[in-house]
Amino acid sequence: MTEQDQQFMRYALALADKAAAMGEIPVGAVLVDAHGEIIAEGWNQSITLSDPTAHAEIIALRQAGQQIQNYRLLDTTLYVTLEPCPMCAGAILHSRIKRLVFGAMDYKTGAIGSRFHLFDDYRMNHMVEITSGVLAEECSQKISQFFQQRRAQQKLAKANSSSESSIITQDNN
Repeated sequence: MTEQDQQFMRYALALADKAAAMGEIPVGAVLVDAHGEIIAEGWNQSITLSDPTAHAEIIALRQAGQQIQNYRLLDTTLYVTLEPCPMCAGAILHSRIKRLVFGAMDYKTGAIGSRFHLFDDYRMNHMVEITSGVLAEECSQKISQFFQQRRAQQKLAKANSSSESSIITQDNN
């Protein structure tokens, strides 16, 4: 893990905050060229855009393709706060990204080793360099805190709904 890896992962964490502010799962991604210049960024927007493919990685890849006018994103590094899912891993392979750097493992849907091992198949026509665990604790905490808040909000909403139901029942008696 280099200083540059930490710097860009911190930027991806800031993008994850944008997702959280929108009520989205807080995942951020930033794509950097070989010179260390940011060429694209993204954060989860599946709920906001009503698009199941609007993951942070996909948004960054789409933006980069438009930016450089090519679907091949050669000699780039993608920084993402959470281990990519199978859909995003496939897009990373197809775009020919050179290197993937991610923070937290995703034990439910991660495709880079924690649940699935899509990049380990020697039959793939492209191999991606992988660095995992960069600022893993910060990345993991951000997601954990988001889901803790969401569960607390759901619990409160359920409690409020139950108390309203009992008030209506009492009024009808």
